Amino acid sequence: MSSIDEILSKYKWNKRTNKIDFDFKIIEEQIGFPLPQDYKNYLIQYCENENLIGQEYVRLWSVENLLEWNLDFQIFEFLPKTIAIGDNGNGEFIGIEFTQDYKYEIILSTFTDLDPEYNIQIGKSFTDFIEKLNKGETWFNEK
Repeated sequence: MSSIDEILSKYKWNKRTNKIDFDFKIIEEQIGFPLPQDYKNYLIQYCENENLIGQEYVRLWSVENLLEWNLDFQIFEFLPKTIAIGDNGNGEFIGIEFTQDYKYEIILSTFTDLDPEYNIQIGKSFTDFIEKLNKGETWFNEK
């Protein structure tokens, strides 16, 4: 069991009852970068969920809604190399940003002003993001 599975099990995150066979190339062609493997593994195993992880409320969207909701919120238009993957229920989205040095950052940013100036790094990877929340870190690193 991966560390993500252990953590999400602790918070009673719902797993998919049927395994999906999803072609991630559809999303990756739209966003212009490969999704991180730990996040792809998450999407295959979990449906859309929302709950506290540590002290923070997290809603992670299902793979079935990713493209439609990113297009609706105009994420791709204003934040190239970024895909929103969820939200915190407080007007901010959780996203994956593909950086210039070909790495990933998990970010928290506002839906209302889609400007990278407002991005806050909340993880160096999807796994790191989940682990930090589980350890009690908050969106603004207050313990």
